[in-house]
Amino acid sequence: MEGLSIVVILMIVLVVTVFKGVRIVPQGYKHIVQRLGKYHSTLTPGLNYIIPYVDSVVDRLTTKDIVLDIPSQEVITKDNAVIVANAIAYINIVSPEKAVYGVEDFVMAIEKLIQTSLRSIVGEMSLDDALSSRDHIKAKLKDNISDDIADWGITLKTVEIQDINPSDTMQASMEEQSAAERERRAAVTRAEGMKQAAILEAEGRLEASRRDAEAKILLANANSKAIESISAAIKDKELPATFLLGEKYIEAMKALSESDNSKTIVLPADLLHAVKGLIAKN
Repeated sequence: MEGLSIVVILMIVLVVTVFKGVRIVPQGYKHIVQRLGKYHSTLTPGLNYIIPYVDSVVDRLTTKDIVLDIPSQEVITKDNAVIVANAIAYINIVSPEKAVYGVEDFVMAIEKLIQTSLRSIVGEMSLDDALSSRDHIKAKLKDNISDDIADWGITLKTVEIQDINPSDTMQASMEEQSAAERERRAAVTRAEGMKQAAILEAEGRLEASRRDAEAKILLANANSKAIESISAAIKDKELPATFLLGEKYIEAMKALSESDNSKTIVLPADLLHAVKGLIAKN
C-alpha cells in the first residue's frame, strides 16, 4: 500500500509538472517568460513549453491595436486663452519584452507623454490657430512621441484630436465679445444709414435751391425780354414795366388775401397811377 501511495503521488506530481510546463498562448497575445527572475523568452500564439518551477509567465500582452482615451485637460494658448482638449491614441506593442521591462506602466506613460506634448504644442499657438489646426496638432503630436515610445517597443499607429474647445469661462467671454461686436456693427450701420440719409437730404435741398435759382434767373430773363419786346412794339418805356409791376402787385395782394392772418384788403382806386407812382419812386 505504501508503494502504491508513492506511485500515485509521483504520478500526480508528474501531471502537475507537465501541466505547468505546457503553455497555450491565444492568438493576438504574447507571454513574457522569466527564468529564475530574469527575462528568458517571449511565447508566441500556439503551444509552448517551459521548464516547470524554473520558468514562469510574468506578463501577458496583446498584439492587437490598443485604443487609449487620453483624458481631457485644460491647455493655455500663446494668447493666454484657456481651451479644453483631449485625444485618442492607437498603439501596437511590437516588442512585448521592451514594454514590460522598459517602463513601469506603458499605458500611463503614454497618456502623460501625450498630455505633456499636447500642452507644449498648443501653448505655442494662438486660440484661433489651435481651434482650426487639428491636423497640424495631430501631425506634430505624432512626431513628438513616436520616437519616445519606440524605445518601449510600442508603435504609435495614429493619434486623433477628439475635442478641442474653449473652456466654459472662455466660451462665455467669447459670446459676450461676439455680442458686443454685433452691437457695434449694428450701431455703425445705423450711423452710416443716418449719414447717408442726411447727405441725400442735403443734396436734395441743394439741388432744389439750385433749380429754384435757375428758375428765377430764367423768369427774370423772360421778363426782361418781354419788357424789351413790348417796349420795342409800342415805343413806350414805362408802360411795359408798369404792366409787369402791376401784375406782381396783384399777385402779392392775392396771396395776402388768402393768408390766415389777413384782414381787410384795400386796393387803390387808380391802380395804374399807384403803380406808376412806385416806378417814379424807384
